Amino acid sequence: MRTFIMNILLAFIWVALTGEFTTGAFVSGFLLAMAILWMLRLDDDSRGYFTRGFRAITFTGFFIKELVLANLRLAHDILTPRHRMRPGVIAIPLDLRTDAGITLLSNLLTLTPGTLSLDVSEDRRHLYIHAMYIDDPDTFRQDIKQGFERRVKELVE
Repeated sequence: MRTFIMNILLAFIWVALTGEFTTGAFVSGFLLAMAILWMLRLDDDSRGYFTRGFRAITFTGFFIKELVLANLRLAHDILTPRHRMRPGVIAIPLDLRTDAGITLLSNLLTLTPGTLSLDVSEDRRHLYIHAMYIDDPDTFRQDIKQGFERRVKELVE
């Protein structure tokens, strides 16, 4: 946490030194400060910070890719005369145990076109989702577990 605060502080110092009070200047200052702190690696806390930061960046890339693919699949299905939808409700067994992890997973699935989180079981072991394209339920479950859930678990737990 201390490394993150130092990163934010250095980013504000960068903004003040450049005299350019914009979002772009702050982001560039943040990235520059992150590079400097990475080179210095002052303590063990900083190693965890950079590991989580790298995971957050790769997760963001993964989510954007999934978002684009889901939009393209949905647009293709809308624009072609033959519909390929096979909608259904499916239970995804959860390995996530924290409220933050389950909430993040369900929100990301809801943000992805074609899927909607419906409910979490009382014992928090299953997430029920409605999906528009369930060709094979087991493959669909594995895609969610190996894609979204695994990355969310790496990110928050």
